[in-house]
Amino acid sequence: MAGIEKTDWIWKNGEFVSWDDAQIHVTSHVVHYGSSVFEGIRFYDTPEGPAVFRLTDHMRRFEDSAKIYRMELGYSVAEIVAACLELVGRNGISEGYLRPIAIRGEGGLGLDPMPCSVDTYLITWPWGQYLGSTALAQGVDACVSSWTRPAPNTHPSLAKAGGNYLNSQLMKMEAVANGYAEAIALGVTGTVSEGSGQNLFLVKDGVLITPRLDGTMLHGITRDTVIKLAHNLGIPVQQEIVPREALYLADELFFSGTASEISPIRSVDRIRIGTGSVGPVTQSLQDEYLGVARGQLPDRHGWLDFVKQPVGASA
Repeated sequence: MAGIEKTDWIWKNGEFVSWDDAQIHVTSHVVHYGSSVFEGIRFYDTPEGPAVFRLTDHMRRFEDSAKIYRMELGYSVAEIVAACLELVGRNGISEGYLRPIAIRGEGGLGLDPMPCSVDTYLITWPWGQYLGSTALAQGVDACVSSWTRPAPNTHPSLAKAGGNYLNSQLMKMEAVANGYAEAIALGVTGTVSEGSGQNLFLVKDGVLITPRLDGTMLHGITRDTVIKLAHNLGIPVQQEIVPREALYLADELFFSGTASEISPIRSVDRIRIGTGSVGPVTQSLQDEYLGVARGQLPDRHGWLDFVKQPVGASA
């Protein structure tokens, strides 16, 4: 992935500030201890203008993550949703990524974060395919990581917290260093958990299977989207324990995530999955997902929030 393309505005604690003015101090608690919660959200160019996909659902999870870590955001879900839509309009981007993040700021450098401020930012920028320009069409090569997900009750996996992703970084770096696009994580019992930053689905004999929530993975918004779309399409879905070797025997395999969207996996540990190309179930779910997100198919679930402010509006 290339570097982030600067945009004009960032939302900080209720105000729009320039990109370069959105700074934090080196003594901020988050710098030393990873004390932050965040979200990743995509917005797409549709016939009716930019639309943010499942914005309210992401903001509810953002609020939940903050609650788990006893962080008072100071803003309601509705207020942050409105700010996100305005930010997209102000920055004049038709398609890209939104990153809400709440951090522990200055106030103390001990482990107790409560004396520190909580600062909330909204960032947006143009962003293409997370796993490469051919990922959605051709699939990617993945490996099972030597790093495992932490056990339940070591840190809360249902919180999308910055510190949790140190584990993910180790997985991603190891995968890339060994020539893979992405890593697949096992949990402490040796069964499949998720990718370094995505959930995972496999298809076997026409059934869509995903690891059940076991305290080692994030409850993904895109994971939930895929399950709902599969029901709409009449595809049976099972949430169950997935042994590592089931990955190799799958007819189809794919990652799901806001950044990754629905990215087919063509091999795991150099073992070809199915035909080594995008399978029919994966393709149908990808078409449905992107069709709804881009406003080309009916939005049955009310997942799209349209940017009401004209794109390119001044500050």
